[in-house]
Amino acid sequence: MRASDEQAVRDSRPRRDSVDLSGYPDLVVVYLGFRVGRLRGLRALLGIGRGLSQVQREMPDGLLAHENLVYGLNHIGMRQYWRDLESLEAFTRSDPHKTWWRDFSRDAAGNGFWHEAYRLSGGMEAIYVGMPRPIGLGTFAAARRPEGPFMTSRQRLAS
Repeated sequence: MRASDEQAVRDSRPRRDSVDLSGYPDLVVVYLGFRVGRLRGLRALLGIGRGLSQVQREMPDGLLAHENLVYGLNHIGMRQYWRDLESLEAFTRSDPHKTWWRDFSRDAAGNGFWHEAYRLSGGMEAIYVGMPRPIGLGTFAAARRPEGPFMTSRQRLAS
């Protein structure tokens, strides 16, 4: 093979990249999902959608990236990258998240919600609310009630 042919083959290969996460030792990746289970659940989804658009525009402190995902016709979600658990917790304890969660906890309107969190420094955790069947980590790991020392995301990450 001639040198020019070898160069053409190298140039036609897909570009490969990776990432250097050394600047993010406390990185937390969160996958979230919202599954509409009843027609009236669409209203809740629209309200959350408006709030998520605001989050994407304003990018709260510590949120490095936010990506929308589609899991199915009635199941949407997102992936978020947080600088650290403290930033994520601060966001979840403030509006609009605090209000969404309070309202959803009172009346899920037939919908399901879940999240899974993964820490670069170690630990994974998940919560599933109103899901009709297991998803993600729940498809193979034993179920456990989120109560007592297993109530919060931080506590589950430490287990």
